[in-house]
Parts: sequence; C-alpha cells; structure tokens
Amino acid sequence: MRRETRTIQVGDVKVGSGNPIPVQTMTKTDTRDVEATVNQINAVESEGCQIVRCAVPDMDAAKALRGIVKKTNIPIVADIHFDYRLALEAIKSGIHCLRINPGNIGNKRRIEEVVKSLKLASIPVRIGVNSGSLEKDILKKYGSPTPDALVESAIRHINILDELNFYDIKISVKSSNVKIMQEAYRKLGEQTDYPLHLGVTEAGTYAVGSVKSAIGIGSLISEGLGDTIRVSLTDDPIKEVRLGNNILKALGHFKNGIELISCPGCGRLEIDLQSLVEEVERRVATIKLKRTLKVSVLGCIVNGPGEALGSDIGIAGGDGKGLVYKGGKLYKSCKESELVDILIEEIKNLN
Repeated sequence: MRRETRTIQVGDVKVGSGNPIPVQTMTKTDTRDVEATVNQINAVESEGCQIVRCAVPDMDAAKALRGIVKKTNIPIVADIHFDYRLALEAIKSGIHCLRINPGNIGNKRRIEEVVKSLKLASIPVRIGVNSGSLEKDILKKYGSPTPDALVESAIRHINILDELNFYDIKISVKSSNVKIMQEAYRKLGEQTDYPLHLGVTEAGTYAVGSVKSAIGIGSLISEGLGDTIRVSLTDDPIKEVRLGNNILKALGHFKNGIELISCPGCGRLEIDLQSLVEEVERRVATIKLKRTLKVSVLGCIVNGPGEALGSDIGIAGGDGKGLVYKGGKLYKSCKESELVDILIEEIKNLN
C-alpha cells in the first residue's frame, strides 16, 4: 500500500500517492548547448523518461532553458545551487520544477523573492539533500552523514518554505550508502506527508550502480514509500531510465510496456537462447504499448512451457521447433526460425 502524500504537479505529471511513479533522469550535456541538451532529452523521453533535470551552473545556462523548454515535451527541472538569481531566471525561462535547498540560496529576502516567483508561476520545488553536501553544523552534530543528519537537513529546508506558506514540495534524502539512504527515507516518511523522490546518489557504473539502485529504490517502493525515482549511474542517461522502468516493472508499478522474462539457460538447451532473447528485446523496444504485457522467451523443455503459460504471450523452442503460448494456452506450433516474427505480430495484436 502506497504512503499517503500530498500531490504536486510537475508540468503535466502528477506526483504523489495514488498517481503512477514517474521515472526521472538528468541530462549530462552542457545545458548551454541547447541542441545537444534537447537531443538528449528527446532520447530519454523515447526510452520512457517522464521528467528530466538540467544543471544550471551559471546565467547562460539559466537563459538557455528557455529554448530547451520550447523544444521538448516532458517537464524540465532546473537544478540550482546557491545563487538565487539563477532560480529567478530559470523560472522566467518556463521550467516546470525547481531543485533548490532554500537554506543555501541566500538571506530571507532572497528566499522570499524566489518563493514569490514560484507561486506566481505555479512551479513546485524539489528539496534535494545529499550525504555529500550537508550543512557544517549538522555534520558536526552527527559526526557523519547519518540517516538522522539527512532528515534533519531536509526538515530544516522544509520549515523555511512552510513559514512562507509554500507547500508544493517533493523531497529527496540521497546517499551513496544504500542502508543510510533507506533509513533516511523511512524516517522522513514518518515525519512528513510530502512526496518523496527516491535515489541512490553516486551509485557508480552500470554493473555496480544497477545493483545498488535496484536494492535501495526497489525495497522502499515495495514498502509503499516513493513517488518518483531517479537511477544515478556513471553512464548514459538512457540506461538510467531503462533501469528505473525495469525496477518499476518488477514491482508491478509500470502501467504500459513489456516485462520480458527469459531463463538463464542450462545444459538442456537446444536453441541459441541468448541470441533469441536479444532479438526479441531489440524488436520490442520500438513497440509503444497502451498496457503492460508479460512476455516470456524460454528454451528449456522442462520449465519453458510452464513459464510461458504464466505470461500474456510466450515462446519456447528447441531442436528446430517452436511453441507459441497466448492467454495461458498453447496457441500454435511453428518452425524455430518463425518464432520471433510470430511473437512480434501477436504482441502488436494484443496492444
């Protein structure tokens, strides 16, 4: 059961309990290069990204957001640190969400000026607390970036906005340590009803980061925590989006797309299963579905037919022969060479 939260609106995407969990990523281009940034945003959108964040290191980047927003379709989040003037310019540029920690952008007058602009434009804020950027006094108090330290920092920033009657907020308390991140989100979830943006920060390369992210993000979602997610990898943002969607699929939170099931293979195989699965994966990537389909690609004569029966549609094969299952029943037999073509055609028919 999902944790009950407030709901905020990021562009046309609703974030909060009861709404689908959107997958986010962050561009890795120079935001001042509008064409490169737009191309990357379009690429991650094609992979299923629903919200994207852009770094705003200076005024040129803040002004470039205007062109980026005009040329893209998904909500844009401006990532601002320290300089309130960048936040004001990003708001003028038409962004859909502002990632700031209000306690870091200057005195009360500057914070009030940013909040006034946010209210006029109906733009929400993500408060983003990271273990690597905690306030000095909090670090001194706790000795290290503990879960309680992360939560105290988040609450401090929340209180600043609460005092200004600004409540369109989502919050993250990220750490590269999975256990610290998990406990921080659990504690924060008990103390506030704002939506939570989940992520393991600085997770590393795909090989390591995918494991950390799946455990950290996946476990919290399975507990009912989390309203939007971002997988952070030292890799292409397309892979971040793909992995985020796969985490949601595995937990039953992905409402349209293909959940591909395939066996690991063993000595019983009489088919080139890896090549078969790779071909299916490549060909289904371009199919836009209005629903979720569980598709199985299996090659074992022991478990294959049984697993295929548990899918919306599945194939199993070996020794030159193929079987196609649909709706839990054997649909047809065919030549092994025909399996993928038949599977793709039937997936399209089921859409």
